[in-house]
Amino acid sequence: MTTAGLVTPEPPKARTRPPGLSLALRTLGPIALLTLWWAGSARGWIRPDVLASPGDVGAAFGELWGDGQLQEALRVSLTRAGLGLALGISAGLVLGVLSGLTRLGEELVDSSLQMLRAVPFLSLVPLFIVWFGIDEASKILLIAVAVSFPTYVNVHSGVRNVDRKVVEAARTFGLRGPRLVFEVILPGALSSILAGARLALTISVIALIAAEEINATAGVGHLMNQALNYVRTDILVVCIIVYAALGLSADLLVRVVERLIMPWRRQVAVR
Repeated sequence: MTTAGLVTPEPPKARTRPPGLSLALRTLGPIALLTLWWAGSARGWIRPDVLASPGDVGAAFGELWGDGQLQEALRVSLTRAGLGLALGISAGLVLGVLSGLTRLGEELVDSSLQMLRAVPFLSLVPLFIVWFGIDEASKILLIAVAVSFPTYVNVHSGVRNVDRKVVEAARTFGLRGPRLVFEVILPGALSSILAGARLALTISVIALIAAEEINATAGVGHLMNQALNYVRTDILVVCIIVYAALGLSADLLVRVVERLIMPWRRQVAVR
């Protein structure tokens, strides 16, 4: 057999950009939006009662930070979100493992949760007020309910997709019960679990905003309500930026954890 004209195959090479160029491209969009916002405010195209200028927003941030209001609001909001996340992710993880491991668990749990998942969690706000009042319990439980469903769906899918041959091999070596779950099944479903956690963290910020509309007397939502009463668009924008920063920070946290515990996963960069 002749090999004339054939080319020696080469393994695929990862395409990467210099870190500086990648950072510049990522910041190009936000800088363009900020420039348009600043120009529109400076030329009078955007009225202050519609949207405060970047300078006014910066001054409002300094005002809130200087008197400690923003730090206290962040502390309260993060406490609510953290407790709700802990409850919701724990419930979703337990139910997802239970439903994914056994047919009986799926028959008992999955249909009910899929039905409840179809109900928008925002529609539960009035009912939670009736059940739990307007104190912290209703806010924390609303966040917990909101994050439990995406966690459950991803954990259930991850457990179901674990290689059954690996599970059977582990059982052959004597792994049973909790050891099988924690040493074989959960590590095998780790990718789906982290995807669920990432989605749950994002949804927790949305649920936090909704929860803090329930007659909140503290937190970032309380600052927004006060700003709305006094038509302070500068403070409203500060609160929106704070919520956005919380969402981005949560997403970044999950990305960092994923890189640390699953270093073999790398996205293929495309030029």
